[in-house]
Amino acid sequence: MVHIGNPGEDDSLCPRGIGQAPDHTLGSGSRSAPMKDRQKVTPEGDPIGPRIHGLEIRRALPRMDDRGELIEMYRPSWLFHPDPLVYVYEVVLRPGSIRAWVVHHKQDDRVFVSRGAQRWAFYDDRAASPTRGLLNVFTWSDRNRVLFTTPAGVYHGVQCLGPNEGSFVNMPTRPYDHADPDKVRLPLKNDLIRYEFPATTGG
Repeated sequence: MVHIGNPGEDDSLCPRGIGQAPDHTLGSGSRSAPMKDRQKVTPEGDPIGPRIHGLEIRRALPRMDDRGELIEMYRPSWLFHPDPLVYVYEVVLRPGSIRAWVVHHKQDDRVFVSRGAQRWAFYDDRAASPTRGLLNVFTWSDRNRVLFTTPAGVYHGVQCLGPNEGSFVNMPTRPYDHADPDKVRLPLKNDLIRYEFPATTGG
């Protein structure tokens, strides 16, 4: 069973999932009925609704001057994750591309959204997790950069939105093992995760 956060039009502000239709799609003749907006974020801009256990998100604030801007990606003093920094790599996303679904069983991912608009989806398949079956969807970009943690056992995927390339930096808790990769994949369409990445204007 898929559990979801509060449905909303702006998934950059509110976790969203598939498996339950918004109210305006239910009942005969209700599609044209006006609907009042629901609260989607706190006054500080944080999403309203359940979030996958262990999926931590930290906003990145740029330091700007007349020369440009500087953005810190990661500092141990933030206490964002208890494990040390051991491995770092960058992924470049072609416009309109989708990289999904993958799960790790030994490592957590610590991802910094660096460039371009990206839609990230997460599905909790951990047997002992209090949020098992929960799906979260967020949209981030270089105007809304974040550092986030994907816990081991949580499936995740990313879609590059718009006509430009995107990129993110991953700082996993374990170096990549070429002989025994800690990656298990599902096809984009599968029986476990009932979510489809929407069509985009990119690519």
